[in-house]
Amino acid sequence: MRREVSAKMFCPQCGQQQVSDVTRFCSRCGFPLEGTTAVLASGGTAPLRYVQPAAKQLSPRSKGVRQGALMMLSTILIVPVVAIISVYILGHPEVLVSLTAMGLFLGGLFRILYALIMEDSKPTISTNHESGYAPPQFGQPAHNAALPPPAANPAMNWRPRPTTAEIYQPPSVTENTTRLLDKDKQNS
Repeated sequence: MRREVSAKMFCPQCGQQQVSDVTRFCSRCGFPLEGTTAVLASGGTAPLRYVQPAAKQLSPRSKGVRQGALMMLSTILIVPVVAIISVYILGHPEVLVSLTAMGLFLGGLFRILYALIMEDSKPTISTNHESGYAPPQFGQPAHNAALPPPAANPAMNWRPRPTTAEIYQPPSVTENTTRLLDKDKQNS
C-alpha cells in the first residue's frame, strides 16, 4: 500500500513547486524527485533502497595476505620465463631458476605470515572523502558550500579614487559672456 504525501512538494534543488507528488523529475531543473518523495513519505528517513552501500575497504591484514598469495602464485608464471631466458643466455638454468622459485614462494609465504601476525585486522577509516551528504557540524566550515572561497589575490595597479573637491573646474563660457555684458552696461 502506497502512502501519498498530502503537502505541497517543492524541488530541493531549485525550489520549483511540483504539480503532482508522483512526478519523477523537476520540471524546471530536472532534479530526480523519486528519492525525495520517498524521504517525505517515510517521515524524513531515507528508505533502504535509496541508501548507497559504503565502499568496503580491506584491512591491512587482508591486503598483506592477498599480496603474499599473489607472490606465491606469480611463481607459476615467472619461473618458466626465467628458465627459458636462462637456457638461451646462460646455458645452465639450475641455479637461477631454483633461486627465483624459492625467492618468490618463500617471499609470499613470509608476507602472509607477517600480515597475519603483525598487521591490524580492522580497515583504516578515511575521513577526507567527499560524500553526497554530510550532517552539519557546528564550529567547522561546510565542505560543500554553495560559493567558492574568496580570492586572496589583491587587485594589481589599483589607485584610489580622486577627491572630487580637489578637481579644478574651468570657468564656463556663459560666465565670460556675462562679464563682458556687465562691462558694456557700465560703459554706457
